[in-house]
Amino acid sequence: MDWKSIRIDALLEQALVEDKAAGDTTTNIAIDPDLRATASIIARQELVVAGLGAVPRFLEIFARLDHRPQAQTRFEVVSNPEIFDGVKAREGQVLAVIRHNAQVLLSCERVILNLLQHLSGIATLTRKYVDAIHGTRARVLDTRKTMPGLRALEKYAVLCGGGTNHRIDLASGILIKNNHISLGGGMSVVLTRALELRKKGQRVEVEVRNAQELDEALQFGAEAILLNNMSPKDVKRSVDRIKKATEGQAERWIPTEASGGIVLENIRAYAETGVDFISVGALTHSAKAADISMRIETE
Repeated sequence: MDWKSIRIDALLEQALVEDKAAGDTTTNIAIDPDLRATASIIARQELVVAGLGAVPRFLEIFARLDHRPQAQTRFEVVSNPEIFDGVKAREGQVLAVIRHNAQVLLSCERVILNLLQHLSGIATLTRKYVDAIHGTRARVLDTRKTMPGLRALEKYAVLCGGGTNHRIDLASGILIKNNHISLGGGMSVVLTRALELRKKGQRVEVEVRNAQELDEALQFGAEAILLNNMSPKDVKRSVDRIKKATEGQAERWIPTEASGGIVLENIRAYAETGVDFISVGALTHSAKAADISMRIETE
């Protein structure tokens, strides 16, 4: 992962500034500024790793924020060759080792762990959903239900868990929902306008909640269908209806997506309906932080 490519330096810097890591009063009083130490990042549960690439970036940014000699000293981050983002780690496994100044390690410990725990938690939960539908055609999608400022990283963690990214933001795709339809003059008006005004390459997806709305969406040219808050039985009926409506039209494949009320206990039932995608907001808004610790010892 090229961490610079998604422009996260500002986010990592803000985390260090928020914690006033460069002004760590306790560490600066208690620890010899010349002491070198080794920090081992350890998985305390079975988890899917996400975020390791941020560790050296945190330390490089810290050196820019803190001009004291100890912050400028040489450091090394060594990953276990078996461990990288997207890999499942065992409980007790060392994910990476950092060799650096002891003060710096202590001052950066919390922000490093916060990010690794959060992203690995998302990746771990995503893998559970992906494993639950193994063998079906369906793919697990994330949503825009992310923490403000963390979307790019959280969606990256979904990829680490084997999931697929939906829209990254409101500008990257067209998804017409019921509020757009009711405020915009109805299905025919909004859908016709979207098909006329979309940018090149944009697919027009429409949310439907029942058979009547599905028939309208198909009639007025929807190119993808979001089946929202339907039971697995209704999703199956809708998928079959779409296939029948496009039978013999190879150029009009309409991907289908199920959403709403989908949890680990029922996602398999949705996947077996033949739907193409299943979107799950819980991947990012409800993932429990993974249990990861940092053990710091003098060299």
